[in-house]
Amino acid sequence: MSELFGTLSDGTKVHRWTLQRAGTRVEVLTYGGIVRSAEVPDRDGRPANVVLGFADLDGYLAHPEPYFGALVGRYANRIAGARFPLDDRTYALVPNSGPHSLHGGERGFDKRGWAAEPVAHGVRLSRVSPHGEEGFPGRLEVSAMYTLDASGGLRIAYEAVTDAPTVINLTSHSYFNLAGSGYAGGHELRLAASRYTPVDAGLIPTGALEDVAGSRFDFREPRETGAGYDHNFVLDKGLTESPEPVAELHDPASGRTLTVSTTEPGLQLYTADHLTAPFAPVDGIALETQHFPDSPHHPGFPGTVLRPGRVFRSETVYGFSAR
Repeated sequence: MSELFGTLSDGTKVHRWTLQRAGTRVEVLTYGGIVRSAEVPDRDGRPANVVLGFADLDGYLAHPEPYFGALVGRYANRIAGARFPLDDRTYALVPNSGPHSLHGGERGFDKRGWAAEPVAHGVRLSRVSPHGEEGFPGRLEVSAMYTLDASGGLRIAYEAVTDAPTVINLTSHSYFNLAGSGYAGGHELRLAASRYTPVDAGLIPTGALEDVAGSRFDFREPRETGAGYDHNFVLDKGLTESPEPVAELHDPASGRTLTVSTTEPGLQLYTADHLTAPFAPVDGIALETQHFPDSPHHPGFPGTVLRPGRVFRSETVYGFSAR
């Protein structure tokens, strides 16, 4: 089901698509591919919205930088110095996080309109990112299909093709609060990750893959997230053809549990320490499935280059339950 959600200053109509199945109700916007809400029941059957967002389009336009619920790209996370080498050239990007490129630049996929068409139990969003958009090479045809599975899980499947070599890294940037509101740092997190990528003061990976054992990055057994995380975890399963379970987030108070399965080799844990009004720090927790930050500068990281004739595919499933 689709309805008008608002109108951008250039006259573009933004629609809200509502998906409902097996006790889950999700709203997706054609602006930025935003997951506006995800209503799921607690252990007593009481529904609540478990992602941070706004009631109207103006809220998102007034608060663009936290990327509330957005589809981010063409390159999720950071590229150091807003430039990267590819084949025999260096490409300059639009810097938007100090000297670096973050989540695709000043006007990434999160700030673009997307075409929409219905599919079984969901909606398919698509757009063409022209050659040179935010400095990225190649004309990229990209789509994201949002569907609810038989158990009410939200599945996001990405595809893209290009007419010239480029880099690509896509993710969904929802902030989860399984209680529905308030401080989320008491949520318990388990991550199937024995290593993480340490970063410098600019949050750029050093290139090392550090063991989590004995550190605050060890979530191999469930424990409270607390605050102070904006780091990429190296998933033990690596890159896979189909989604595999990698994370579980649980709210003891409501009983709600989020299970994340993905094809991606990495996951960025961001505890939203810098959220501002109308939200507060650590009101939500982002679990961004991805390739690693700054991969174009680190040959040892899983590659993010897409070439003509190849198809980029990535899939993540957010499963909901209560106990």
